[in-house]
Amino acid sequence: MILSRTAKWTLGAVFALVMLFIYVPLLVVVVNSFNVSLTFQWPPPGFTMEWWARAIDNVGVREALLTSVGVALIATTIALVLGTLTAVALTQYAFFGRQSISLLIILPIALPGIVTGVALNTMFTSWLGGLTYLTLVVAHATFCIVVIFNNASARLRRLGGNFVEASMDLGATRTTTFWRVTFPNMRSALVAGAVLAFGLSFDEIIVTTFTAGPGIQTLPLWIFNNLFRPQQAPIVNVVAAALILVSILPLYLAQRLSDDQTGDR
Repeated sequence: MILSRTAKWTLGAVFALVMLFIYVPLLVVVVNSFNVSLTFQWPPPGFTMEWWARAIDNVGVREALLTSVGVALIATTIALVLGTLTAVALTQYAFFGRQSISLLIILPIALPGIVTGVALNTMFTSWLGGLTYLTLVVAHATFCIVVIFNNASARLRRLGGNFVEASMDLGATRTTTFWRVTFPNMRSALVAGAVLAFGLSFDEIIVTTFTAGPGIQTLPLWIFNNLFRPQQAPIVNVVAAALILVSILPLYLAQRLSDDQTGDR
């Protein structure tokens, strides 16, 4: 389809406006993290690294950061194991209810976060004795599994069954075929999925709000709890700016890994 010059300019203008709407507020947060004014005077009367130094020395920020990293690492590890095994089972074996199971696995990430959070909170508080660090990990793993499952399933479908059948025709067992044929071919997809799952868990706040135990605070929760405290506002901007920068890395790595997968094929 060939677009007219007017249509191209219109689409370009709309695209530019959307990008500005999304990224200008993020840029303002980053600039304000260096703003010397406590009231975030604009344009900034000067720039300082004081707020970054205070954020690094802030005990609450450090503890929240360690909690976020720990939860994200454990949740991603659980998701890697369960998501990979489920993807292999649903793509390489035919059985009754396969499509229904696939839908149930994908559903948590399709539902609004508040619905998932309320449901998990009800289950944890009513039947499993209350909210703890473990309930937070389990809650994060529920939506991290979806990312791993989708990446692994897509890779296995592209791989097809010829390699697996050839390996087993040559006498390899299913276990040997998985480790020597299937896993090496899906390894990059799993790494990309793990990077995305880690970033998704690290940034999550809605489900976290409903499933974190007493005294447990992740970095997004720390930002939310200190957002309206005037004395903490500059540090909140620093933490938010750091989260923006940190969030770019998983997306970039996942994109590069996905490009490498496409190139290899």
